[in-house]
Amino acid sequence: MRTPIIAGNWKMNKTAVEAVTFSNEIKDALNQIEGVDIVFCPPAINIPGVAEAVKGTKIGVGAQNMYFEESGAFTGELAPNMLTPFCQYVILGHSERRAYFGETDEGVNKKIKAALAHNLTPMVCVGESLEQNEAGETQSFVSGQVKAAFAGLTAVQAARCIIAYEPIWAIGTGKSATVEQAGGIIKTAVRDTIAELFGAETAAQIRIQYGGSVKPHNIADYMAHPDIDGALVGGASLKPGFVELVANAT
Repeated sequence: MRTPIIAGNWKMNKTAVEAVTFSNEIKDALNQIEGVDIVFCPPAINIPGVAEAVKGTKIGVGAQNMYFEESGAFTGELAPNMLTPFCQYVILGHSERRAYFGETDEGVNKKIKAALAHNLTPMVCVGESLEQNEAGETQSFVSGQVKAAFAGLTAVQAARCIIAYEPIWAIGTGKSATVEQAGGIIKTAVRDTIAELFGAETAAQIRIQYGGSVKPHNIADYMAHPDIDGALVGGASLKPGFVELVANAT
């Protein structure tokens, strides 16, 4: 049985004070919810404060990105060993990183390997654009992203990862893929691709989230699908209603 995981991607929102205040406001209620893993992913500068705020609770902390080198002349980047004192997770290959900052499949693959080497759990993002979706290219494109991201990994390493299927056209738009659409792609383009690469046992172990305008009122529907193991939540994770969303996921 795969334990569902709900992660809040706060993106570029909340000051350091706001992040700690918000964490303190909702952590006790979240800590009482059983049967689900919960992760806060604040902006990098807010990570230490949020980690301190949720210390002693079941809430994990994740970074929104990292580089694959441990040190060097990489201005503006964060090394994995800088995150490990505070984080257990790291989001890698988010569509916004790919679209706005030129992230490539090759770079995501290097970051996954670096994260695993430092005992960080990667949340690996895949997903197609509206144009690709309408052209019927979703299956081949998403499967290709999975293959590129997991190139050179062992089955044991792959099972330690989390995959987030986020159709780009449903991120922050208010549009959502239907449960049947999301679950179908997660099964055929993601889980079946992992099975092709690493075998059925690994495919059965790996947790796959859905992300794309997930809200308290629709999360339960997604979670009812046998291949959806949680959600990577954007805007809805920035509000007190995130508690209701997590509770409804169980």
